[in-house]
Amino acid sequence: MRKRYYIMFVARDSDGQLLKIPIPLHYLYVFVAGALIGMFTITGMAGSYTRMLVKTLRFNELRNEKEALKKNYNTLEQVAKEKEIQVASLGSLASEVSALYGLKSESALLQRTAVNDLGEERFNTSLDHFYALKNSAMSGVATMAVGFGMHRNATLGDWARLAAAPSLWPVQGRIMSSFGERSDPFNGEGAFHRGVDIQGNYGQPIVSPAAGVVEMADFRGGYGRTVIINHGNGITTLFGHMSGFAVSAGQHVQRGDVIGFVGQSGRTTGPHVHYEVHINSAPVNPYKYLRTTLAQSEFSAKAD
Repeated sequence: MRKRYYIMFVARDSDGQLLKIPIPLHYLYVFVAGALIGMFTITGMAGSYTRMLVKTLRFNELRNEKEALKKNYNTLEQVAKEKEIQVASLGSLASEVSALYGLKSESALLQRTAVNDLGEERFNTSLDHFYALKNSAMSGVATMAVGFGMHRNATLGDWARLAAAPSLWPVQGRIMSSFGERSDPFNGEGAFHRGVDIQGNYGQPIVSPAAGVVEMADFRGGYGRTVIINHGNGITTLFGHMSGFAVSAGQHVQRGDVIGFVGQSGRTTGPHVHYEVHINSAPVNPYKYLRTTLAQSEFSAKAD
């Protein structure tokens, strides 16, 4: 007969009598096996939790590094954009001064200069230098020809009377946005505005500010319907956001001829004409020519 083994559990009842409770030995094996399984399960879960915790900590570190890199990138991008705006501003001013003194434009040299090489001190020094030269020329002190065959000691008024000078308003209206640095009306970021925006009524005629040849009359990206006129002597004008054209490429126009109509084609917030003046392919501030025209108009009205 097969022997059976038991574990005896002895205890006293409420009357003080001894009680013997036999427990089969295989129950002990079940208990030990269950304990081992539970121990391995807990150990495995603890290991999994530890690995998950390590991964979570590493993920948080990587995420923080990513945020820091993104912040640094945005800062560097903003600095680079500011440098580009500074270069564009300085190039435009250099072109104006070069034209006033009859010198070769320095804008190409500035465009070849690395943006990061233009330090703040160097930029401010150059800016002061060019403004001093420009103020000297505008006060009539310049003793060199302005590059258009004019006599010595010529002033801006003399230059504006030349046929090539863009001395008429393309449309009569309020200037909505000036030349130079400004906040982009769409994204609010800093940007260099290469011309002036003149408000007008939709369909209002736009006239040529001087005689010249139409280089372009076509759609041009954010400018929308655009006309570019070459006035000779390195001077060109650009008119953007038109609703329609009144000229075509290759056509000769005279001062005051209608070249198109005010619209809001391209990247714009409302009806106006974007007007640019370029000297030797570099944008310059057109406002002084518009201002000269207003003064001439007032003088003519008083004379009449």
